[in-house]
Amino acid sequence: MNTVSVPTRSQIDAAAAAIAPHVRHTPVIEIPGDTLGLDATLVFKLEYLQVTGAFKARGAVHFVATQPISETGIVAASGGNHGAAVAYAAQRFGHEAHIFVPTTANPAKVERLIHLGAHVHPVGLTYPDARDASRAYLEEHDATTIEAFDDPVVMAGAATVAREFEADGVSADGRPLDAMLVAVGGGGLAGGTAAWCGDHMTIVGCETVGTASYAASVEAGEPVAVPISGVAADHLGAQIGRVPWAALSAAGVLSAVVTDEEVLEAQSRLWRLLRVVVEPGVAAPFAALLTGRWVPEPGARIGVVLCGANVVNPTMAPPAALV
Repeated sequence: MNTVSVPTRSQIDAAAAAIAPHVRHTPVIEIPGDTLGLDATLVFKLEYLQVTGAFKARGAVHFVATQPISETGIVAASGGNHGAAVAYAAQRFGHEAHIFVPTTANPAKVERLIHLGAHVHPVGLTYPDARDASRAYLEEHDATTIEAFDDPVVMAGAATVAREFEADGVSADGRPLDAMLVAVGGGGLAGGTAAWCGDHMTIVGCETVGTASYAASVEAGEPVAVPISGVAADHLGAQIGRVPWAALSAAGVLSAVVTDEEVLEAQSRLWRLLRVVVEPGVAAPFAALLTGRWVPEPGARIGVVLCGANVVNPTMAPPAALV
């Protein structure tokens, strides 16, 4: 059996130093929980303010900054946040990026890839079509590919979110965070959080009913695939990667699952509370608190990562449902 390499805290420290000139140190904001009927203080990590609008820029930049890159460029299959992250990292370091997307990809996200200088290849109707086309391209070209989450270098970059949050989440009187809640897709962010602070802090991985691959994996005791559906299907629900799973299972990361209706209500509440429009799945951690799917200890200090906001073209007004 191949040994899975989970990033260490020293490797995550090194990742933070490597990416610092190229990504944003995103802020936090503290909200009294009693305004929401919660006996806890909520501290939000505003990672949606990251370059490209999501945490994934950290992992892609770390890979490009520290790994050998082919002169032929970088290849990825993604019509979403990973593609934008790879395109940004390639542009930042002067490499070509070839991003394969399904023809059904959100036009606003495809436009952003082009704006970031990527060569966009629309192929097929689904992500698997684009993935297969990217693999065929790699067979014919000596290019470099970057995994979206199942890679220790990428996950070390993602882990810098938790590293920053733990430091910045300490209260004025010195109280640290008692727990962090994060959304789970393929597990890169949640696994990175577990690698950084899973040995001394409660971590809750949050998903929707239609994307609950981590919850199913916890029940099975190993990564398993589940049918994907619902409002978060385009950004959550990938099968948990081997590297993230190793970190998540070692830390005993808890699981919380919310419904589409609950996550949409949480998304709306975040708009009213913070005036931000995050992707539906990004609101899952907040929904887990609002619904009581995970209940903190009385008076606890709870960190909530808002990891992405690539939901609409920035020139557009917020969706009417959130106004």
